[in-house]
Amino acid sequence: MEKVKKVVLAYSGGLDTSVILHWLKERYGCEVIAYVADIGQEEELVGIEEKAYKTGASKVYIEDLKEEFARDFVFFAIKASAVYEGGYLMGTSIARPLIAKRQIEIARMEKADAVAHGATGKGNDQVRFELTYYAFEPEIKVIAPWREWEFASREELIEYAKRHKIPISATKEKPYSIDRNLMHISYEGGILEDPWVEPEENMFILTKSPEEAPDEPTYLEISFEDGSPVAVNGERMSPAKLIYHLNRIGGENGIGRIDIVENRFVGMKSRGVYETPGCTILHVAHRAIESITMDREVMRIRDSLIPKISELIYYGFWFSPEMECLKEFIEKSQKGVTGTVRLKLYKGGCYVVGRKSDSSLYMKDLATFERGRFYEQKDATGFIKLNSLRLRVQSMVKKGR
Repeated sequence: MEKVKKVVLAYSGGLDTSVILHWLKERYGCEVIAYVADIGQEEELVGIEEKAYKTGASKVYIEDLKEEFARDFVFFAIKASAVYEGGYLMGTSIARPLIAKRQIEIARMEKADAVAHGATGKGNDQVRFELTYYAFEPEIKVIAPWREWEFASREELIEYAKRHKIPISATKEKPYSIDRNLMHISYEGGILEDPWVEPEENMFILTKSPEEAPDEPTYLEISFEDGSPVAVNGERMSPAKLIYHLNRIGGENGIGRIDIVENRFVGMKSRGVYETPGCTILHVAHRAIESITMDREVMRIRDSLIPKISELIYYGFWFSPEMECLKEFIEKSQKGVTGTVRLKLYKGGCYVVGRKSDSSLYMKDLATFERGRFYEQKDATGFIKLNSLRLRVQSMVKKGR
């Protein structure tokens, strides 16, 4: 076994990484530095520093990355209209590159020999973490315990934790996995592995069920500047605070639940249940402001890139050369996507009811059914004839004329 003196572990305080911290010291006899990325896990971070030290960490870093996460990662996905397989807004996928990038930076500072993560050998996260590690440190040693150790299930991890007096919150009765951050909460595994079983209502944290949402609609206005949301109901907010605010409003109105079976990068299908209230609202609002401010052909090119950008994010290629090129295009496409959208939220639905912009490309004189200044309806005759020419020629050939 290769000698390892110091490891920086991406530590969440959950079952997996709590066991991993102890296991690394036991297996490698090395110093373990616990690195906690605060990207909006809320109460999951309470007492996490003390817990890490009690479990054996030599040092604990708790890094507040919420604003960077919202500004540079979440808002980019909003601008790109990035949605994986038509439904998943990728709250977990988007977070991993940021976590891994900062982990490498800490490893450099600490002169660590290796980095470690708690992703399983069946999931996508192992790829997302490690592609980022290698993008920044091509020679770094990566320890992925789920691909090395003797444990085959989370039940075995629970037994190990009890045996070594490692404090954990997971139980055999509630073994499904939860991942929470500023953008969303995801639920996988356990009782959710049967795609026919409906999730229990008491599982959800961020959102009310549509049935329990208010009987009166909630109206709100979201303002954008060059594609980025900057204010709600006229009040300017930082990126993270804006998402928090919309999470609360959306959650109260039952917005943002989704239950999907997605195709993992490693080749299997997996069922995920997600709550993404604030960013569901932002996706709807952003498309609405684009509808009056973005050129048609630019929008069509951008929309043609949605599957590719979403795939790159989902697969973990955030720091790849192709993604860098696409980011530049997306940012360029968002120049002038500025204005305000009015929305109505009602029992799980998010409806656009108004949009306005000083740089709007929508002109009433052009769109009106009444006589306008810029458009002569008779001009459409030649336009249609020219566009139908190839169809007419094909029809004539088929008829032998």
